[in-house]
Amino acid sequence: MLFRRQKPRSYAPAPEGWVLYAVGDVHGRLDCLRQAQRRIDRDRQGRGAVRSIEIYLGDLVDRGPDSRGVIDCLIERSQERAVALAKANHELLLEGYLDGQIPFEQWRALGGAETLLSYGLAPLTVRHGGAALLEQARLAVPRHHLDFLATAKPFIQLGSYVFVHAGLRPGIALDKQTLDDLAWIREDFLGSQADFGFTVVHGHTPVAAAEFRANRINLDTGAYLTNTLSTLVIDEAGARLIEQDPADAEI
Repeated sequence: MLFRRQKPRSYAPAPEGWVLYAVGDVHGRLDCLRQAQRRIDRDRQGRGAVRSIEIYLGDLVDRGPDSRGVIDCLIERSQERAVALAKANHELLLEGYLDGQIPFEQWRALGGAETLLSYGLAPLTVRHGGAALLEQARLAVPRHHLDFLATAKPFIQLGSYVFVHAGLRPGIALDKQTLDDLAWIREDFLGSQADFGFTVVHGHTPVAAAEFRANRINLDTGAYLTNTLSTLVIDEAGARLIEQDPADAEI
């Protein structure tokens, strides 16, 4: 299938002395995450004395096969690099289920079963659900994983960019946005041509190729199905994708 290449746009530079990296929705694809991190590491080489930060736009868990491995990887990464997380709907579903606020059937429909299987729960237990599943899930998900997810921010603002999982509600000031919108919004944000006062970098809504619009950049390219985890770099020249190495595409 052929996709029309978007006309290049001009975006603001990163804050002086900084390089910003943003990674789209991982959804349990540890293999894709490691490839994205290799791309980031290659890009960082030779840049000299600049500060950098990696921003993960959320949806680390569900759908793909190794949500646990993804979180382990990012915890390890955060000990070597500056890492920031955006709060996302799938992590909120995991936390809500473990807190007893969300029924498993609701989470299962959005990929929750795959997450629990990655934590070693038996397929039969996951299939049956119920109180036994919740009890075992609470024992299986390590406390340090939940503590790490709790570091996620509703949004991250750096220079002329705001990084958020789903998007913003037009007409609402950044500090007045609700977590429900930041983690779940779709049409009202995606259809808006409003100037938010900054470029919004987001995920949440899968697209065939990363979208570069006047007011936003969408990095969710459906990695759990497509093997493509889009990775953005923002430096003194503005924002652009770090292209996937052909060797990385052979999964």
